[in-house]
Parts: sequence; structure tokens; C-alpha cells
Amino acid sequence: MAVPKRRTSKRKKRARNTHKKAAPIVIQACPKCGAQRRPHRICAECGYYAGRQVAAAREA
Repeated sequence: MAVPKRRTSKRKKRARNTHKKAAPIVIQACPKCGAQRRPHRICAECGYYAGRQVAAAREA
């Protein structure tokens, strides 16, 4: 069985783990009403997705 000869230092461990971060959340403006929403999701304000109404609009 393979056993490490030396302990991995904090610097080596942290350098290896720098790529394990979460991607930032992308926010876009809805083309119909201009509200902020995530891409590929129904707009919570107007209920539109891909140019057509798929859900009821939220009451103000």
C-alpha cells in the first residue's frame, strides 16, 4: 500500500485546493420586464421564459 513519505505542507495543500472554489452566480436582466433573474429560469416578476408566458405574473 502506498504511504506518503512526508506530510503535505499547508502551502502545498492550499495551492492544490485553489481551484475548488464555487463559481459566481450569474444574474441577467429579463428581456420582457427588466427584472434581475438567473439565466434559463422563469422570471419571477412577469412569468415569462423564452418569449412566452409560462407562469402567472406576481402581484405587486
